[in-house]
Amino acid sequence: MRFVFYTHSLVSDWNHGNAHFLRGVMRDLERRGHDTLALEPQDAWSRQNLLESQGEAAIARFGEDFPGLTAQQYGPGFDHAAALADADVVIVHEWTDPALVAAIGQIRGNGAAFTLLFHDTHHRAVSSEGDIAGLNLDHYDGVLAFGETLRERYLDAGWGRQVFTWHEAADDALFRPIPEIAREHDLIWIGNWGDDERTAEIREFLIGPAAALGLSGTIRGVRYPEAAIRAIEAAGLSYGGWIANADAPAAFAAHKATVHIPRRPYVQSLPGIPTIRVFEALACGIPLVSAPWEDREGLFRPGSDFLFARNGEDMKRLLGEIIADPARGAALAASGLETIRARHTCRHRVDELLGILAEVGSARVTQHLDVLEPVS
Repeated sequence: MRFVFYTHSLVSDWNHGNAHFLRGVMRDLERRGHDTLALEPQDAWSRQNLLESQGEAAIARFGEDFPGLTAQQYGPGFDHAAALADADVVIVHEWTDPALVAAIGQIRGNGAAFTLLFHDTHHRAVSSEGDIAGLNLDHYDGVLAFGETLRERYLDAGWGRQVFTWHEAADDALFRPIPEIAREHDLIWIGNWGDDERTAEIREFLIGPAAALGLSGTIRGVRYPEAAIRAIEAAGLSYGGWIANADAPAAFAAHKATVHIPRRPYVQSLPGIPTIRVFEALACGIPLVSAPWEDREGLFRPGSDFLFARNGEDMKRLLGEIIADPARGAALAASGLETIRARHTCRHRVDELLGILAEVGSARVTQHLDVLEPVS
């Protein structure tokens, strides 16, 4: 089948975690013999910021790191109907311009044979409800929501015909343990500043414990204000700015522990939805301690796969214990890796996607599915 994904960007992962997941999904679809294409706007802010901060070499790296994946930019004169003429499945991400969301739906409504799905991986359904409520999803065959609480929000609001939970996951072709790299440093966190959505939490669960324990370590991510960078460095940590997602596994491998600090809108309004970095870190076999969030869907085995810290003092205690006891850290890492490999890889999500298409797919899609051979 031919899958076309409308995304903010496939090429750039600057402050754009959905690119991680989409790359993994597209790679697995390609592995199974499907054709994939990502369409992204030529003025995408993620790509523009990557160019401005890292230069053309960062864009060129995409082809080196992800051979076989194809992205095409579109502008005002782009013929979307022609681009979708041979598509079997079209998946439109929620960062797509609302007018284009409606236009693609109209192409489907005018008789196009592809199956059309809307994909939401953000908290705007609760933090900026009007943005989502104003979208025209009349001709969409279904909605993919990256957590059960978000799916329930769509159902309660009457957005979309059918709504399915489709969590993000780790691209385990990329995210895996690298035991040949020595764990020379204590703590790493890979995460963006996130405006004011977790400013206090970063200070409580990361900077404060690291300073109190005298840990060595690294912070990677973008949009950090100067005051935050000064606080990180005063705590004895190194701030490294943007990191290409393809380099993250090696960065995790060089450290003894990592943390998860969820953004406040998810904790308060969309509980049960972790960021993709939880899946990716656990896939790399690094011990993880998380700030509070509620695993409503039983995605993991808290206490075995990772540890929850109730507050900053608890985080300090747990990080200190893990770093001082390598055997305990290794047991946590092994459990987390086991759960990822059993349930939370992009291979699992492609299986789920094909199952959803079997339920809502057009006649052309279901004909394809009838002849597909299972791929493990």
